[in-house]
Amino acid sequence: MKGFILGLAFVLPLMASAQSTDSYQIEVQIDNFEGSELYLAYYLINNQYILDTVPVTNGVGVFSGKELLKSGMYLVVLPPDNRYFQLLIDQDDQIFKVHANNPTDPGLDLQIEGSADNQLFYDYLKLLAEQRPKANKLREEIDAASGSKKEKLEAQMEKLNDSVLSYQMDIVEKYPNTLTAALIKSNLPIAEMPEFEGEDAATRQWQWSKKHYFDNLDLADPRMLRMPFLFQRVDNYIQKMTVQHPDSISESLYRVLQAMLPAEETFKHFVVHYVNEYAASKIIGFDAVYVFLVDTYYAKGLTPWTEQEQLDKMVDNANRLRPLLIGKVAPDFSSQDKDGNQYTLHTFEADYTILFFWDPGCGHCKKSMPDMINLYNEYKDKGVEIFAVCTKFYNEMESCWDFVEEKEIGIWLNTVDPYHRSKYKTIYDIKSTPQIYILDKDKTILYKRLSVEQIPDILDQLLLEKESLPEGSH
Repeated sequence: MKGFILGLAFVLPLMASAQSTDSYQIEVQIDNFEGSELYLAYYLINNQYILDTVPVTNGVGVFSGKELLKSGMYLVVLPPDNRYFQLLIDQDDQIFKVHANNPTDPGLDLQIEGSADNQLFYDYLKLLAEQRPKANKLREEIDAASGSKKEKLEAQMEKLNDSVLSYQMDIVEKYPNTLTAALIKSNLPIAEMPEFEGEDAATRQWQWSKKHYFDNLDLADPRMLRMPFLFQRVDNYIQKMTVQHPDSISESLYRVLQAMLPAEETFKHFVVHYVNEYAASKIIGFDAVYVFLVDTYYAKGLTPWTEQEQLDKMVDNANRLRPLLIGKVAPDFSSQDKDGNQYTLHTFEADYTILFFWDPGCGHCKKSMPDMINLYNEYKDKGVEIFAVCTKFYNEMESCWDFVEEKEIGIWLNTVDPYHRSKYKTIYDIKSTPQIYILDKDKTILYKRLSVEQIPDILDQLLLEKESLPEGSH
């Protein structure tokens, strides 16, 4: 272990010699490499991209350019098998040479000339490679042991872990501005969790872990964008550490994106990724996250890269979705039955209203009608009513009434708005049918964009929750 600490001291003078240049040049020599070219690739979000391709002569290829590379971790890829090794690229460390003597495993015993950060990085990787077999052997022995022997082996494992941690902390403390130190610190475990007792101990443990999740990862460091672990760590926080409810997801995204704001490129890539993800989400209610992101960042001028036409579309889309979010009161509108009697949604009395937009020419609507009939017959005595709107206008609305008679669906309220005076199609953003909402007695949107098959389970759950409420609070 002392040998590695002394090795760090040896490279210290190199750390102080910053390169004052606005170009990069990375010479790569690979012994016995028979390929004709090399690729330089980088990490970004959850993908890798090829940045440059250079010819190889006598095993040597040179990546160069007149503009500095963005800081981060890069890959030197050896086609055709696409074996690779990693390099750290920082602003003041972009002119150096690399010598690999094993094309089958090019990262093994890599020799670095002129890059103190990469030398530090590969010294660290060498340490891990030396310690890993020892740790694996100890784990096997611990699993097979018991009693005092097991305790002794566990003590050895703890000592080994402590030695590696000591090495890591030494790098972080001695060379805090290097990418190697940033990489190591970002992957250190967070501080030891306090002991929590009581019935809510598990919840408090989760809350503590979520609060401290990013303690060692600086989201404002622009170098992290091109690290292989950043997206995985952030997405795990959003998808696994966060309750999958739109409000909770929005809160977690706000925490992440606000922390990233100083790193403009990082912020850009992550806000674009998540706004696209939640715009395309098929999960009921997750459009609220899309609306939140548009309202918080796009509509407030924090995404200057977005072209005005696209920005206008996104803001308009958010404005159309906002009144239809789960938890909002469904927009009121009026329509009429076959005899011309007027009805408004908000005066339609029911404990639960199924708002059902349909079209007699819609194949899926036709297929769904028998299930809708069965559903209505099962739940009509449990406070559930259907407010159905046929989406045909005056010149075609007779087809609505023909369909009602043919399919015998006059058992619930069927209406039309022949001249679209209520503009319900615009208000409810109806681009296809069927469209189904479930509303409570106050016409608050509980569920939306449902298939008929989903409704019974949802109604059963709603009715069960209603029965469990204290008497008088229904």
